[in-house]
Amino acid sequence: MPENSHPGSATGSVEAADDRDAGPFARDRFVGRQGRFLDRLGIRDRPWLVFGSAPDPTVPETLRRGFARIDINNAGRSAAAMGLGRADLTIRAKKKSWTEHPHLDTRGLLWIHTAPEIFLRLLVTPKPHDHIGRIAALRRRDREAMVTHVSGSSVEAIGDLGKVTNGVAAICYGLLLGVPQIVVAGISLSKVGHSYDDLGRVRRQTDEDSFILDRLRDHPRLFTTETDLARDSGLALWTPDRQLPAR
Repeated sequence: MPENSHPGSATGSVEAADDRDAGPFARDRFVGRQGRFLDRLGIRDRPWLVFGSAPDPTVPETLRRGFARIDINNAGRSAAAMGLGRADLTIRAKKKSWTEHPHLDTRGLLWIHTAPEIFLRLLVTPKPHDHIGRIAALRRRDREAMVTHVSGSSVEAIGDLGKVTNGVAAICYGLLLGVPQIVVAGISLSKVGHSYDDLGRVRRQTDEDSFILDRLRDHPRLFTTETDLARDSGLALWTPDRQLPAR
């Protein structure tokens, strides 16, 4: 379905799904459903820039071309301030404030939500936003199981909450779905606050994130532009010579 760029529009399609609890993580079923969603967005075979909201994100000019930008929660507010344009995909928690970023502009929304997927369009329509294209649901149980499956470890007994942030979950999601390269920007284990406000809020779940990133540090498809994250997690620092050839 053509995307409508009219402000406030939410006219893309909702991905059909069977929302019955499948019990233990059904990897093939999950990959099949989510893969169809990414294929319709045309981003499964493109390299990803996973964009979080840590202060002073590092986005080199070369990453602004050819990469699909995956915004985490309200990081699109920072992206807009940087002139990065419409997100290819936004991965968003149900509880995140919509008034904090009332101009959400994204080709796709992967919404971590408990409602049946067929109702997500109705739920998002009254929310403040500029444009939301296709919508799919990500169940919290699948989110946690996916992270455990990709990393080989569970964080249930780690940290205060026993779950990673959506930024690290997005990394695991992309790796599981076969994205050819993932470059992380605006994610930190040590910086305080968010790039889009001056509130200085403490960033949570750093123990959980650190635990999982340590297990992903040697993955050949995963890099970061952030020197502090490379230092703290061991992820490889991205350089232009690592960029995949254009297809």
